[in-house]
Amino acid sequence: MGIISVYIVSKAGGLIFSHDQPNTSAEVEATFNCPLGLVLEEVDRQVVVKYGEKHGIQVGYSLVALNGQPVANRCIPDGTSAMTVLTNPENYPVSLKFARLRVSINERIMLLSMFHSIYAISVKLSPAKHSSGIQCLEADSFKFYCFQTITGVKFIVVADNKQQKVEDLLKRIYELYADFVLKNPFYSLDMPIRCEHFSTNLTRFIEEN
Repeated sequence: MGIISVYIVSKAGGLIFSHDQPNTSAEVEATFNCPLGLVLEEVDRQVVVKYGEKHGIQVGYSLVALNGQPVANRCIPDGTSAMTVLTNPENYPVSLKFARLRVSINERIMLLSMFHSIYAISVKLSPAKHSSGIQCLEADSFKFYCFQTITGVKFIVVADNKQQKVEDLLKRIYELYADFVLKNPFYSLDMPIRCEHFSTNLTRFIEEN
């Protein structure tokens, strides 16, 4: 899986850049008979698992395809609601593909702002002088790395536990930021990053590592 996500947070704590790598391992496809065995509901124009677990599909997963057809805004391409198809027993068996629900941009802004505050608290609580703050948080399936520059900008990487030398990767991402963002005469500090050259080179760098 390697690197999963990259975030850049301004010195004020605002999210100014985010990038997600495609993660097919977070998708599960299976054939279902009636009854489905899962309780689905429509949330924010998505069909989401409310109750039940089956074939590795868990609560919170979102329906992304029905019989090979993509599901967008709760509907398949002909405009029919996915829930309409699934509530009709005559349509079974059906092939369904679910994916782990992605965090929305508003949720990312809120969560990374919270991390910015927690990072500052960790620096204050550290018994060592000139503490570098939180550098790595480890979970059972991923690690959360943070590199803060001397100007206070934070570079954050969410990576698979097997990914090696992430600290070096963070510094290389910082170098790309310096080359393609800071040297861009049209970019203003602490503003959202919309630089195609930076995004393209970052994606290429992640895929190579």
